[in-house]
Amino acid sequence: MGNSIADFMAKPAGRATRIILGLAVVGVGLSLGNSAARTTVVLIGLVPILAGSLNFCGIAPLLGEPFAGKSVLKKRDA
Repeated sequence: MGNSIADFMAKPAGRATRIILGLAVVGVGLSLGNSAARTTVVLIGLVPILAGSLNFCGIAPLLGEPFAGKSVLKKRDA
């Protein structure tokens, strides 16, 4: 069966969730004004945006699943 978190993250809903949350973090970062904190928070927000866009999940290997979303879905369907 596979890990339900990794399965969710590989599906379109999980990818969209990561992108939306990343955009929210970027929005918070942009509201911080000109500071190092602004830059740091914006860069942190870019990580889930890229992960959702490119369909990879950084925590999946920690859960015993493949890094790439396509591989998670193939493993689940096998």
